[in-house]
Amino acid sequence: MRLEKILAKHFTLKQQTVLSQFVNNHYWNLMINYGAVRSGKTVANNYCFILSLLKVRELAKRNRIKEPLYILAGTSKKNIFNNVLNPLFNEFGLAPEQDSIGNLHLFGVTIVLAYTGSVRGISGVRGSSAYGAYINEASLANESVFSEILDRCSEGEGRVICDTNPDIPTHWLKKNYIDNASPYIISNHFVLDDNTFLSKRYIENKKATTPKGMFYDRSVLGLWVTGQGVVYSDFDAKIMLIEHEKIPSDLTYYCGVDWGFAEGHNGVIVVFGDDDKGNTYLVKEYTAVHKYIDYWIDVAHDIQNQYGRNVTFWCDSARPEYVSMFQQANVQAINADKTVMTGIESVSKLMTTGHFFVNQQGIDQFLDEIYQYVWDSDKGVPLKKNDDVMDAMRYAVYNQHKQVENQIIGNIYL
Repeated sequence: MRLEKILAKHFTLKQQTVLSQFVNNHYWNLMINYGAVRSGKTVANNYCFILSLLKVRELAKRNRIKEPLYILAGTSKKNIFNNVLNPLFNEFGLAPEQDSIGNLHLFGVTIVLAYTGSVRGISGVRGSSAYGAYINEASLANESVFSEILDRCSEGEGRVICDTNPDIPTHWLKKNYIDNASPYIISNHFVLDDNTFLSKRYIENKKATTPKGMFYDRSVLGLWVTGQGVVYSDFDAKIMLIEHEKIPSDLTYYCGVDWGFAEGHNGVIVVFGDDDKGNTYLVKEYTAVHKYIDYWIDVAHDIQNQYGRNVTFWCDSARPEYVSMFQQANVQAINADKTVMTGIESVSKLMTTGHFFVNQQGIDQFLDEIYQYVWDSDKGVPLKKNDDVMDAMRYAVYNQHKQVENQIIGNIYL
């Protein structure tokens, strides 16, 4: 009974299930913990990682192996640090030593870092013989690198643990591994409500502000689903389309730029403004075809004259020479982070929470696009059609708000 109380103090019921499988189930070789964001799956895996290293050291000692190898994998060095190494230090006070070639050392085990974001990550593990592996954010891994890591875990028990957020139902990780459950492959599905250490307020806010449909199903319910229908299903023209007179005059202005030229791929600059109440306004849309860079520089200067010289232009990085020419013309142009899903979610969240408005006198193609901007059900991303204004909007809103959030976080730690 005392042990149960200790476990309940530190681990949720779902995390206790994972730990019990890790310790008591001696058949599995691959464990995949997947599900909702902030549901506690990575915490469970981090603890299993520690137990894995202790077990590896024990097995290696029996086999008289001085430096047993273990693979720690993630999409990048930054992600490995943020998701695994930093929590290990903050929660357990563990700080692995790093040698001159970048390997880590903890409990007498050599930890080889592998980067799974591209096929080049194979080079980090090829030729090695490991006692096991921990793969963080497994659904983002290159499939060939994932397979190579599994092949390399040939020593001792050779167990591999993974955690991941869901993706499309046809994703190779789901089809080839999760759906092929056996005594050797086990998986655990986490939902947001599994994390009983989160505050009730956080959970309620997360559910209320997450766009319904695919985003909600993945990040709250932890389901492997794809999008259906229009991307911005929460856009309500009756509420969000407003008269120019209703837009506040004291706004923080910024722009999104999508380079284009021919019919079917327009050039676009959209002007947005944020007020101090968390509202975002699409103030003005400039859309044109068969226009060269000089035309767009003139548009940018016109925007500066109307909304201020310090307006930031978040630009499509596909045309670096255009971005450079904007900068030479004294336009504050910055290459946008073009991450699709996170960018769409940032716009969708504004619509879901009623903080997105559009100047009906200032738009041209916006309404045509937003009702035709639909999901590709096979790939789980939007179809590359009717997306010029949509892309420019995503560049602007996502990058501007991310920059503001980073500034706020930076000021907190100053």
